[in-house]
Amino acid sequence: MRGVVAVLCATEIISWGILFYAFPVLSTTIRDTEDWSLTWLVACFTAAQLVAAAAGLWVGRRIDSHGPRSVMTAGSCLGVVAVVLIAAAPNLPSFLLAWLLAGVAMSGTLYAPAFAAVTGWAGDQWVKALTAVTLVAGLASTVFAPITAVLVDHVSWRTTYVCLAVVLVGTIPLHWLGLAASWTPLTGHLAGSVLHDPARRRVVHQPEFVLLVAAMTLGGFCVYAVVVNLVPLLIQHGLTTTEAAVALGIGGAGQVVGRLFYRPVLIRYSARVRTVGTLGAASLTTLALAVVHQPVLVVCALSFAAGTARGIFTLIQATAVSDRWGTHDFGARNGILSGAVMAAAAFAPWVGTLLASAVGGYAAAFVVLALGCLGATALVRPHDPAAEPVPAPNGPR
Repeated sequence: MRGVVAVLCATEIISWGILFYAFPVLSTTIRDTEDWSLTWLVACFTAAQLVAAAAGLWVGRRIDSHGPRSVMTAGSCLGVVAVVLIAAAPNLPSFLLAWLLAGVAMSGTLYAPAFAAVTGWAGDQWVKALTAVTLVAGLASTVFAPITAVLVDHVSWRTTYVCLAVVLVGTIPLHWLGLAASWTPLTGHLAGSVLHDPARRRVVHQPEFVLLVAAMTLGGFCVYAVVVNLVPLLIQHGLTTTEAAVALGIGGAGQVVGRLFYRPVLIRYSARVRTVGTLGAASLTTLALAVVHQPVLVVCALSFAAGTARGIFTLIQATAVSDRWGTHDFGARNGILSGAVMAAAAFAPWVGTLLASAVGGYAAAFVVLALGCLGATALVRPHDPAAEPVPAPNGPR
């Protein structure tokens, strides 16, 4: 199991850093160089997240039945092709098509498939394994935001993406060789279509599950809107692009601390307490970022705190299903939850930009996002103890 975790730690930090965190750093440079509207650029990025959310439903079922090896390897291959096409895009429509392909790659490489892989293989050590993967992957922005900023200071944004694509190639053999352990299918009574399987319909329509999906979707929207719009907010507050990129990277370090904090401290509390507390912390830190402009060190500290809440939120999302309903059909159930959160996260960058225009700036938009996180806490309900979890399957050690 240690080998699987090590592989996923490496591939997640690379995949997140290149497919997700490079864009917020490069977006303004692309706008200035190509004279493409920032709103439309963010819309392309949003479209990629939507494709990832839709494809994630199939990915979850595929991993349940056949394991993560082929899915994640194919995702890495598509990711390399997509990044090269992004770099070569001669116009905005081509840029959009390249990002749509990147969205398919995201569905097969980012957290959802990695969580399903870890949950299926780790047995009773699944929380520890998930923490390790998200702990290291949380450094994606810390590592790749500054690297991307340095690259684009010396070469064009297109060459920057080509350089990043070369790094992404390394995830292909890692997924193929490192995820070759035998896989016990997790497919059960929820493996069928939502529309045709009565058992799955009962889970989907269960009030607690519906409210949980709603809470995580609203919370995820606000959390990810903050990530992608943080650099424009800080630039509007008077920071330079480099200072804003560093603050974003420091937020990534905060994610790591949040994930370190999760297992030894928060795991002892109920799933509801953890979820409400995390969303509340995200609300407070988002509000603080909206109102505090200077000094830079204080802003960086707030970004670190926001990153801490974001890091915990990732683990809250990863364990939301298994904490309440066990790991049987985890990929299918988690595909519904992750798909909803990813769809919300997809719209977050674009809606965040539109919101800033509508309310008079990014600071006011962050206040609205803080209120959204606060509202999400009201949707979290106690778990019904009658729903007994299914024990996690034993996997390779």
